Amino acid sequence: MRLGRVASPDGVAFVAIEGDGDDRTAREIAEHPFGTPTFTGRSWPLADVRLLAPILASKVICIGKNYAAHAAEMGSEAPQDPVIFIKPNTSIVGPGANIVRPASSNEVHYEGELAVVIGRPCKDVPAARAADVILGYTVANDVTARDHQRHDGQWTRAKGHDTFCPLGPWIETSLDASDLAISTTVDGEVKQSGRTSDLLHTVPEIIEWISAVMTLLPGDVILTGTPEGVGPIVAGQTVSVEIEGIGTLSNPVVDK
Repeated sequence: MRLGRVASPDGVAFVAIEGDGDDRTAREIAEHPFGTPTFTGRSWPLADVRLLAPILASKVICIGKNYAAHAAEMGSEAPQDPVIFIKPNTSIVGPGANIVRPASSNEVHYEGELAVVIGRPCKDVPAARAADVILGYTVANDVTARDHQRHDGQWTRAKGHDTFCPLGPWIETSLDASDLAISTTVDGEVKQSGRTSDLLHTVPEIIEWISAVMTLLPGDVILTGTPEGVGPIVAGQTVSVEIEGIGTLSNPVVDK
């Protein structure tokens, strides 16, 4: 199933997105998309609604330097264990929403990533059972103020600005995410190109590691790391992240 969240003529709703291309429709889900969704009977052509970030997360947990080539381009060795950090849920925006560069930063970077959406409360999940707690997968951009990151020596401010976590366009619930192509373009020029099979720590391993530390809740989002090729974005550009089997997340860039 393809799950999304939309602003419709009748308000904001979770939806199942059905069909392909111009014939896609958004079928309204009653209450929430977890478990077995029930439907209200209302639907709209997808062209008549606005896609929002597909999920409301209590937290966004991220894995740093999870591709060897990206670790190398950042001037460090690949970490032996997953390195985790958190982006606030207020950093989340949806497809087409502006990425706002703060006035305090002159070096805002894109980082295209596969995102995992958790489907039920869980703690201490063995890697072998990680699939049981996954709702699905979406596309993310872990936007980063690189100058803040260097200055602070830790990553909260650099990663936590409002609009620094675009998600979308929807969640794919039936997907093998072990070997998917991932690419990032800026104004149509390819900047990143990789595969999720190059992750140093796999999705099940990541879930085991994180859930040993903290309880994961339905809707929580895990960003799995970015391939090499990160770089700056400036006002007037559009950055797009595409993942095979999911779709494309595009966001324009503006200055605050």
